[in-house]
Amino acid sequence: MKIKSELTLYFKDTCPFCRKVLDYLDDLKKTVPMKNIKGNPEYSDELEKISGKRQVPCLVIDNDPLLESDAIVLWLEEHKILLEDTPAQERL
Repeated sequence: MKIKSELTLYFKDTCPFCRKVLDYLDDLKKTVPMKNIKGNPEYSDELEKISGKRQVPCLVIDNDPLLESDAIVLWLEEHKILLEDTPAQERL
């Protein structure tokens, strides 16, 4: 049984739906590896290769994309134990 999933959140800092996911992580004081696709064509291309589109937010869970902010927040809620704590200095 796999204990820890490999996670990456693709987002754009100007996207309100991404903000919802980021705010939820802040509220939990948790973090996941993130890639901001704004102004980064390499990350945009990566996202399109994984999910078939450039839609954000997209949480990639063990190479499987999960789209839509509500679905991502629900997954994060159900899998809090897998998330890393946000270092205190990043919460300031």
